[in-house]
Amino acid sequence: MAETTTKLDVNSRTAGGSRAARRLRRSGRVPGVLYGGDGDAVGFDADARELRLALARSGAVLDLSVDGKKATPVVLKEAQRDPVRGETVHVDLLRVRLDQAIHAVVPLELTGTEDAPGAKEGGVLEQITRELNVEALPTAIPESIAHDVSEMQIGDTLLLAAVAVPEGVTLLDDLQETVIVTLSPPRLQAEVEEEIEAETELVGESAAQDEGAEGAAGSEGSSSSDGGE
Repeated sequence: MAETTTKLDVNSRTAGGSRAARRLRRSGRVPGVLYGGDGDAVGFDADARELRLALARSGAVLDLSVDGKKATPVVLKEAQRDPVRGETVHVDLLRVRLDQAIHAVVPLELTGTEDAPGAKEGGVLEQITRELNVEALPTAIPESIAHDVSEMQIGDTLLLAAVAVPEGVTLLDDLQETVIVTLSPPRLQAEVEEEIEAETELVGESAAQDEGAEGAAGSEGSSSSDGGE
């Protein structure tokens, strides 16, 4: 569970456009915006290293202090990252009340993937859903939700209904429609089976065409004989 023990100090800033934002990043700072709650939107910049460590430690909630003022609880709403280097280039933070539930996105981690009997037999285990939409108090939002797939067999499909969540956390996605993970037959085996099915269909179609042709020929011969009489 997240705890409000991670504090982040930031400096307020006025909007300066993309050029000013690039200068900030070159100096080791990350621009961001704080909004929500009863306050106005506030632009800020944070030390890149401190921000990275704070987000890694905090889970859902941060104690944010702007210009040394009283800290307020916030959650990360969105983080924009450099597509090449993966570094955070902008963050949106949202003010929250610790006594009111919020919606959040939590990573889904699969455990026991290598122990699953189907995987050991060469099956292909594929994680379909990697993030879960949840509702909980800010301090109750887990950093991630784990699910054990070590019993999966080839052909198994797990739905969201199979995932257990911590107390106080509600899953918002459809429990019976959201597919979490599948374990399919080995690709080579599946391809061979598809080829066999396709060949069987072709043979069946060819046989049906031959029978139709023979029937038509017989019918024509019979008509000719009748005419000769």
